[in-house]
Amino acid sequence: ILSEIIVGDAFGVDRMDYLLRDSYHAGVAYGHFDHFRLIDTMRILPKSYDGESRELALGIEEGGLHSAEALLLARYFMYSQVYFHPIRRIYNIHLQDFLIKWLPGGRFSTDLEEHLKMTDNEVTAAFMEAADDPSNKCYQEAARLARRDHFHLLYKGNPGDRNKNREASDKVFQAICAEFGAENVRKDFYRSKGGIPTFPVLSDDERIVSSVSASDTLTKLPVSVVDFIFVSKEILKEARSYFAANRDAIISEEG
Repeated sequence: ILSEIIVGDAFGVDRMDYLLRDSYHAGVAYGHFDHFRLIDTMRILPKSYDGESRELALGIEEGGLHSAEALLLARYFMYSQVYFHPIRRIYNIHLQDFLIKWLPGGRFSTDLEEHLKMTDNEVTAAFMEAADDPSNKCYQEAARLARRDHFHLLYKGNPGDRNKNREASDKVFQAICAEFGAENVRKDFYRSKGGIPTFPVLSDDERIVSSVSASDTLTKLPVSVVDFIFVSKEILKEARSYFAANRDAIISEEG
């Protein structure tokens, strides 16, 4: 129970806090939900709806179900609109490119003392220094970080294209790499792990039911997906023209 209160998938205070805090500091409304109502209706309930387990879990009264739905929807929108924003994602990739080339062997040290010495300060100082030295082996990767010289979004995967071809994004990536060179293209794919968070709900008639049986909204909650293809700004205009002219042929290509 203590673990669920702190880091639980459904109502962990850590998740509730970062949504509210991040939405405030990012200046967006996506992370807002009625946390006062949600906390007021939280209860420790038996997970007896499964017919087998006597385990206790953190749940809610039925009156707080809409607040719980709002929390999970807020999380979805914050991921899709903020955490998975294309610009944030491409800087992840540029940072990885820099670290692979800068770190010995392309990896952080597994020696505990050495690992703990490596902080954000050391990494930031390293790429700022490399960005001012064209002879540095990490110059190009560092300059992208230090000067906002990032790759730009060319393609975003979507259900329509995936219905035509399950490998639509891979086909676009392969075609753009073949036409403009792999060094000018980056692919970013990520699908949120885990299913719908389930928790016990105390119904108005005193029954304990599963959240997914009590809420139509939760059963239809989308999965957050990142499916981006980026290209360097030097080829962006040409790549856009090429892709626009060949989009249907590229996506529908078999094999």
